[in-house]
Amino acid sequence: MRQFDLAPLYRSTVGFDRLFAALDGFVSAEAAPTYPPYNIERTGENVYRVTVAVAGFTEADLSIEVKENALTIKGERKAAEGKSSEVLYQGIAARAFERRFQLADHVQVTGAVLENGLLHVDLVREVPEAKKPRRIEIASRPSSQPVIEGSVQQAA
Repeated sequence: MRQFDLAPLYRSTVGFDRLFAALDGFVSAEAAPTYPPYNIERTGENVYRVTVAVAGFTEADLSIEVKENALTIKGERKAAEGKSSEVLYQGIAARAFERRFQLADHVQVTGAVLENGLLHVDLVREVPEAKKPRRIEIASRPSSQPVIEGSVQQAA
């Protein structure tokens, strides 16, 4: 895999630290966790869904946290009390995990549901009115009365 040197960008930009840290994280994909598998879907213009395969985990075993534009999903199975069976072969992974997703500005988590071994986390991007583009109408001045700077009109 190719290595990218982002040092020139660090020297000539200000305020892009988070972006460069994210790029560094993408470049070092070898260290990226592969468990549990997940999907990211776009279900509408500003609506998204993250689906994580969490077979064997219950709602009590999972936690979802959003902090500073980062969505973190953690899973840790609790030991079953009163269970006296011996596992001869374990093909279903039951190891603890932590999966992080970077969220864009103004993306909010609207809900989460666990069904059929899949954890669905719904997200929506809600841009505040002040940040949305708005159209400015151009008004034309009446040509009959030119405005001259410094002149005072007297009332008749």
